[in-house]
Amino acid sequence: MDTLIAATLEALTLLLSGDSTIWGIIGISFRVSTIAIICAVPPSLITAFILAHFRFPGRKILISIFSALLSVPAVVVGLTLFIVLSRQGPLGDFRLLFTQSAMVMGQFLLSYPILVSMSLAAIQAVDNRAWETARTLGASPIQALFTLLYEVRFGLITALLAGYGRVIAEVGASMMLGGNILEYTRNIPTAIALETSKGNFAQGIALGIVLVLLSFILNTFLHSIDYKTYPSKS
Repeated sequence: MDTLIAATLEALTLLLSGDSTIWGIIGISFRVSTIAIICAVPPSLITAFILAHFRFPGRKILISIFSALLSVPAVVVGLTLFIVLSRQGPLGDFRLLFTQSAMVMGQFLLSYPILVSMSLAAIQAVDNRAWETARTLGASPIQALFTLLYEVRFGLITALLAGYGRVIAEVGASMMLGGNILEYTRNIPTAIALETSKGNFAQGIALGIVLVLLSFILNTFLHSIDYKTYPSKS
């Protein structure tokens, strides 16, 4: 118990003192995950819109595939991309393995099915008349699309936060694709795994505190969105 208390106090000291190693790891983690989510949002919204408003052969199969991809382990995504990006792989000449770009690609693939599935559910929950009314009033397809997205903005924000929470905390793909290189590809989850394995619990706890705080902030924001979407009748 004394060891845990001492390690926790040391962890808080590391965070509050602005330790360059700790905050460098935090910065890499947030930068990579933010870029991955920003890259994933546009194609996921377009995919969700197409699946919601168009009928074509294989549509139901595609929806089922995206639902199934939600449960794919991060390490499987990491292994697949590792093979593709390795020197013997089809993209080996680009030398992306063990770079932040490879980590972004892995997190993109992890977040994409989450964003598509949750955005699809949000769009399908809106009356089709929102789209039809916008088109009837003379809006272009792009303007009508933005009108529809505005109507489901709370659902889309929920999808965004869920996807972000998923990728920033995953360790399998980041470890395999980034190589856990200090000051380059070492992010919060991979650093926690490494430091705790070495018995350096203070750094692991410090980084864990950041993830817990992030989870608390995201969940608080999600609950506030749910309240705005479904306000109490009392």
